[in-house]
Amino acid sequence: MLLLFCQLLTIQPSHMAQKDQHKIVSLNFRDSFPIHVGIKSQAIKHHKEMKIRRIAFHWQILIAIVLSILIATVIKMTGSQNAAFTIKLLDIFHFFGQLFMNALKMIIVPVIISSIVYGILSIGNTHGMGRLAAKTIAFYALTSALAIVIGLVFVNVIQPGTVDAETASAIVGQKQDVSGFLEKVEGKTTSVLSNLFLRMVPTNIFEVTTRNNQLLGIIVVSLFIGFFLNKLPSNLRTVQVDFWNGIHQMMIMFTHFIIRFTPLGVLALITPIFTRTGLELAKPLFWFVACVLLGLATHFFVAMWLILRYMARIKPGKHYKAMIPALLTAFSTASSTATLPLTMQCVEEKGNISSRVSSFTLPIGATVNMDGTALYEAIVVLFIAQFYSVTSGFVIDLGMQITVAIMALLTSIGVAGIPSASLVAIALILSAVGLPLEAIGLVLVVDRVLDMLRTAVNVFGDSVGAAVIARSEGEDIYNN
Repeated sequence: MLLLFCQLLTIQPSHMAQKDQHKIVSLNFRDSFPIHVGIKSQAIKHHKEMKIRRIAFHWQILIAIVLSILIATVIKMTGSQNAAFTIKLLDIFHFFGQLFMNALKMIIVPVIISSIVYGILSIGNTHGMGRLAAKTIAFYALTSALAIVIGLVFVNVIQPGTVDAETASAIVGQKQDVSGFLEKVEGKTTSVLSNLFLRMVPTNIFEVTTRNNQLLGIIVVSLFIGFFLNKLPSNLRTVQVDFWNGIHQMMIMFTHFIIRFTPLGVLALITPIFTRTGLELAKPLFWFVACVLLGLATHFFVAMWLILRYMARIKPGKHYKAMIPALLTAFSTASSTATLPLTMQCVEEKGNISSRVSSFTLPIGATVNMDGTALYEAIVVLFIAQFYSVTSGFVIDLGMQITVAIMALLTSIGVAGIPSASLVAIALILSAVGLPLEAIGLVLVVDRVLDMLRTAVNVFGDSVGAAVIARSEGEDIYNN
């Protein structure tokens, strides 16, 4: 079964390369080697058929979820939870799950550094755009912070992860030994807030790059590096832009390679959970999804509506209607970057927003503004923390939640634009607050659908930012 998943994941034919090879063979060797050409043509045809048959990524994840439920159901129905074969099988799942999580941990630091530094360099140091840049960054930071607060309010009120101790222990697998975890959370009281600012200025930047729970200092240092690189003379700055662009693009490809194995990671991480808990996980997950949906809906229909009405000073309904094509595209692709051309078209043609504003604010928004993602990250971390507060006495206080809020805000900038950005960001925040990364497996079951929804919220937040900035620049948007 695991081999079947490996085969599904590794079918990645390089059609462009094959097409070029075929063209070369056809031009140079058609007369001399007709058999070779025929074999090449058959190979190309075979690979095209494989492309047609290839299973879409979200279907791969769904199949992984169904398989994990079936495996857990068979184990429970046969009463073989303690059989030697079952224990060995779960050990294999644990190995692959740990391998997947180690791969995620491995890329966190280089992804954060390259994304932040290149993101700041891409904004540039053009003095004429300074006012526009300041407005844009300030607005996006404000709306992301607002989204995080909304998420924290709902997760504290609904408390989807607060269940009885037996269920929580089965879900997080903490029955065996929690002493090591208690050492991690010991002393995490309101002193976290003061330590938060001390961690922003590390004593040794090279040392903290090797510790995933000290990433706040890396983020702050990366921000300063990007800022001061922008101050270099143009000839030196150009070299740095090319260098960090290359590093950033390489890390995107590396991250995308690891994310391709998400279906296998989902299967490996959640099968042991379902085997331990059965349907006990369904109720907390239901309330978790409800919490996320309520948070996204509140931000989308209430917060954005009020901003459009009182900051952009337009009829909000016009903007919602104008953005329908972009929202549908964002939902279907789950990518803010892929939706960017359509987002720009919607705001320019239907909202009468100038190209000067839209071409500046929207690309930055697609890079640094992730309202829905920031909201989701805050809810996920608190949801997981609530389980561990039941099983291990993890302290969820104001200081811890402020840490989560700041980290969610910074990581929404630091990992935006890379595949499955929230997965990397959540791993970063969990490490920062002392929670195990393996707990991500609790939410992978429903992550794909929620990813599509929060991407739509991200794109809409970008468009609202363009409308507000355009109005502040004196533009007559929506023919008002």
